Amino acid sequence: MSDRLPSDHDAVVTHRASLERVGRTDRPKVVVPDDAAVPTDELVRVVLDGRTCHARIETSLQGDPEITGAYDTPTLARDPGDGQNRLETWVADADVTVGGSVLLDVVTEGFKYGLRAPGERTVYEATEQPSDSLSSIADDLGED
Repeated sequence: MSDRLPSDHDAVVTHRASLERVGRTDRPKVVVPDDAAVPTDELVRVVLDGRTCHARIETSLQGDPEITGAYDTPTLARDPGDGQNRLETWVADADVTVGGSVLLDVVTEGFKYGLRAPGERTVYEATEQPSDSLSSIADDLGED
């Protein structure tokens, strides 16, 4: 059985991020605060309502790190195409609004993050980041 880690545990660092629109579209994005020190242009895992997704943290034109989508597989996160954006689904179902804020939990720095509505508590599955050699093999195969 894997370890469980509640969002209010001392090992989880929480940052307040803003939920905004991508340009003039209805698509949401999470603008990550600078003090979160997330890796940009790399794939990470993002937990939304207990569902682990894959996302690329990109850099906006203003230089801010942002999450514009969360997908079922690393391949879809790299090239979304027709993949379902789970971030859009989460925003529609969660108690959050575009223009407001969300909480970004650092579960495993540089590897696994969680998004939740302010005031909400959740429990994450504690996951260690794979070793660099395993990660590079998975990247070569196109899966994580």
